Amino acid sequence: MKTVLFGGTFDPIHIGHLRAAKAAARKFELDRVLFVPAAHPPHKLRDRLTPFPHRFAMVALACASDPRFVPSLLQAPTRDERPQYSITSVRAAKRALGAKDHLSFLVGVDAFLDLPHWKDYRRLLDLVDFIVVSRPGFDARQIRSVLPADIAGRGSDVYGQRHAIRLRRSTLRILPEVNAPVASRDIREAIRARRPITGLVPPIVEKYILKEELYR
Repeated sequence: MKTVLFGGTFDPIHIGHLRAAKAAARKFELDRVLFVPAAHPPHKLRDRLTPFPHRFAMVALACASDPRFVPSLLQAPTRDERPQYSITSVRAAKRALGAKDHLSFLVGVDAFLDLPHWKDYRRLLDLVDFIVVSRPGFDARQIRSVLPADIAGRGSDVYGQRHAIRLRRSTLRILPEVNAPVASRDIREAIRARRPITGLVPPIVEKYILKEELYR
């Protein structure tokens, strides 16, 4: 099985998330995309996130559209509310998978450029393959700027058709030109302003948001 972890706050999950997941699954022949809503993301501890049960419910509803999509509780709430780190989730997922299964980590390019601030990011680069979702107009060569020289080496680069960087113990692949001009923040603001969000989230997620009166 080829599995990829796709983490985020998903507050709410939107069509951009789904387009990225579908594009990655198609290009890299993935069997499974695990959507991992974060209960206590370390970079948003001061933010007022929508309660985890609502965010997980929206992810579960959105995942029903594709048999490859699976909602995951890897970063469900804990009693002590400690920050939940990507490297912890990756290790837990690898333990749960079979010995012959292959695990990757899916992340947007803007989040990846913040990689040096992630907990144990060097170990994370050694532990799992990355799929980095680029966006129109982004120069993929900037990705090298956040990779430690001893881990990136001088192997395959992002030039040409491969769009891959061979790392010390893993591979970083770039998913280019995914057009998803929507952000969760914009959706929340639209709802507060009583503007329509049709087409920005799956219809079933829109119904859930309206039913539960979220983001009012």
